[in-house]
Amino acid sequence: MKRTLLASALAAIALSAHADDPFLPRVTIDASRISQLGIADSAAEGTVTGRQLAARTVYRPGELLEAVPGLVASQHSGEGKASQFYLRGFNLDHGTDLRTTVDGMPVNQRSHAHGQGWTDLNFVIPELAARLDYRKGPYSAWGGDFASAGATEIAYASRLARGIASLAGGQNGYGRALVAGSADIDRGARPGALLYALETMHNDGPFTRGDNYRKVNGVLRYSEGFANNGFHVTAMAYRAKWHATDQIPQRAVDSGALGRFDNIDPTDGGGAHRYSLSGAWARSSDASSTRISAYAIANRLALFSNFTYFMDDPVNGDQFAQPDRRVTSGFDASHAWHAHGADDAFASTTTVGITAQNDNIHNGLYGTKARRVIATTREDHIVETSGALFIENQTRWNPFVRTVAGLRADHYRFDVASDRPANTGKASDTMLSPTISLVFGPWARTEFYANAGTGFHSNDARGTVIAVDPKTGEPVDRVTPLARTRGLDLGVRSEWIRGLQTSLSLYRLDMASELVFVGDAGTTEAGRPSRRHGIELSNYYKPVKWLALDADLAYARGRYRDSAPEGNRIPGAVEGVAQLAATVTPEGPWSGALRLRWFGPRPLVEDNSIRSAATLTLNGRIGYQLGRRLQVELEAFNLTNRRDAAITYYYASQLKDEAAPVDDYHFHPIESRSLRLSLSYAF
Repeated sequence: MKRTLLASALAAIALSAHADDPFLPRVTIDASRISQLGIADSAAEGTVTGRQLAARTVYRPGELLEAVPGLVASQHSGEGKASQFYLRGFNLDHGTDLRTTVDGMPVNQRSHAHGQGWTDLNFVIPELAARLDYRKGPYSAWGGDFASAGATEIAYASRLARGIASLAGGQNGYGRALVAGSADIDRGARPGALLYALETMHNDGPFTRGDNYRKVNGVLRYSEGFANNGFHVTAMAYRAKWHATDQIPQRAVDSGALGRFDNIDPTDGGGAHRYSLSGAWARSSDASSTRISAYAIANRLALFSNFTYFMDDPVNGDQFAQPDRRVTSGFDASHAWHAHGADDAFASTTTVGITAQNDNIHNGLYGTKARRVIATTREDHIVETSGALFIENQTRWNPFVRTVAGLRADHYRFDVASDRPANTGKASDTMLSPTISLVFGPWARTEFYANAGTGFHSNDARGTVIAVDPKTGEPVDRVTPLARTRGLDLGVRSEWIRGLQTSLSLYRLDMASELVFVGDAGTTEAGRPSRRHGIELSNYYKPVKWLALDADLAYARGRYRDSAPEGNRIPGAVEGVAQLAATVTPEGPWSGALRLRWFGPRPLVEDNSIRSAATLTLNGRIGYQLGRRLQVELEAFNLTNRRDAAITYYYASQLKDEAAPVDDYHFHPIESRSLRLSLSYAF
């Protein structure tokens, strides 16, 4: 994600001075938010510090992204599966149109077996996150694929002020152990640091057949220098296995045939691993700065799901497997020139960059029974290659006017070898994406923003060359390789009232092809053109040193732009989101936080006749410092023990004792009230 020179410098200072070190005792956390005046290029972008992330209560790693105002992370299956995301009127499924990177490595997986843009964050260790940057809308030349609704970037720390050893346990079979630290390495004039972390975890959840989620996760990093002048090399490894309780039909719960936490196919679940090696190098001076990064990632997923039960195969059931294994490699390089006027009222930075990514993918779709393959729907080998060139200029013309203008050119090449010759082929596409941002102010600590730009998302490579449906054999239309998006934002950010930071954003986003999750197929498909209007209000208030209050509100209106008999509503499109939070850090050993999240109702069918209910959750934590090095903390999830749904769909399914398919609500429940107790030792 793009950052201004000033933002990069601030980040480098913070990392070098351990200002955002997540291992300092939580009772000393200063929950202040970094001022974005003079830094941000829109009202819909910002930075969440490591200290703020450490103060959050998260049930799973994907919920770290809920630090982005207006974003919701949910789950409709087992713990090892990628989270479901909602933002700016989108049901983003498992990551479509939300570009996510960790330490410069892309997390979204293109042409994935289960869904385009699959974003699995289970390999993230929250305690290592030094910063979360976010940007909403296609207004940066740095964005690229999947960045239309938003983009998030998690940066890991390179050094820790203190090591940590932590043990946690809780209800529903939860257990976690973590050890992490860093050691300085004396190399004379070039001192370095070695960062290490090892995490193990188990969780069953409240389900009748426990998830039995088991993961092992490790990080090893060597670094020299700082973020703006130095380098690092990082190795990561993650492995996990789990059972899954997928969404269940409401009719079975209403009749008493199923409990809320029961399942229909007890063999659903999966396993995953992710291994990566990455590196980054940076050099900066008053006149220029250069950044280069590269990565290689080996991902593998075995996923078994059953959403329709016995509708397609009354004898064996409808379980299907979506295996995916891939090696993703790529690099990013940029060089910036900085110019300053004699009186420092004028300053300009011009950045040129190049990026490339290659995915070598083997995936498929199989009919299974108890995870045993009984039928092959399709098998594919995909090589998807992309490259981009971009240029962006940031200029401060005088103390009250700034502009950011950029142009990005992306080229994609798709090569699909399918088990059906008719679905084998090659395709390519090119997209130019101009962007412009105007910033006025600050006046009375208030800035105004106008942003316009275009972006895109790639579609599944298999859809770009397809000729026949692999399941029915019927002819089908090919999809556009790259789907254009166009956005407009108007916003204001103010810190006029002492201790209060407020941002307001009005936006519109047009999409040439909506990516829609198909509940009874378990995948995403390219759909109709769409338009969204929305408003977002974010408030952060620190009335006194020991209290921080957050209030984030978002509303969106999403519609298909073409006419169709079934209607123009977008199934699953979120309309309203609200988060209210209080963080208390008084002098002394105690600290605590409460966070209330409201996830509003959504249309589930195109004519809006079927809608989901809203979901309300209240989470909290309380911590006590036992000494300089030892801390105990109690986390609580769903404090009011509500019986809401984490996610709801509407489609046809058939239970074993039913004679025909039934259209019905299908939901995955939020977890029941649970407690987790942790003991952490700093060394």
